[in-house]
Amino acid sequence: MASALILVDLMPRIVALPLAPHSGDEVLARCRELAAAFRADGRPVVLVRVERPNVAEQPPGSGFADGLVQAGDIVVVKRTVGAFHATDLDEQLRGVGADTLVLAGLVTTMGVESTARAAADHGYRVEFVADAMSGLAADEHEFAVARTFPRFGEVRTTADYLRPA
Repeated sequence: MASALILVDLMPRIVALPLAPHSGDEVLARCRELAAAFRADGRPVVLVRVERPNVAEQPPGSGFADGLVQAGDIVVVKRTVGAFHATDLDEQLRGVGADTLVLAGLVTTMGVESTARAAADHGYRVEFVADAMSGLAADEHEFAVARTFPRFGEVRTTADYLRPA
């Protein structure tokens, strides 16, 4: 079983939103730790960001957070809520032999959940890092983590991925 880490929408303009229950900075820090652990194990790290379609220029803060993308990472630019539609994400993941996707990032009930649903539809095993994502409201995040995500896969914490195997 080969796993890949999928980090969704860790862009300055989204990290800066008033998020709950975890701040954007807390989520970003945990995602950096996860990415470092995956890279150290030789497992793929996928960074996904959104671009608004049909605009001449993207809003300020639309790139990835500083220093997030490292050599060897897979980068996907989406133009919809989820990361699979009209992107090469599935092909990239199949190319590295991933069958399990570990999801984290922003926002829990938008980019993360939409990507997770499509991942399940594509036949991937899905895991969620509950404390490495956050919502526009704490109750939305908590409902997704407690009720929705367990229907698609396992819900874990950052610490679960940082422990020695």
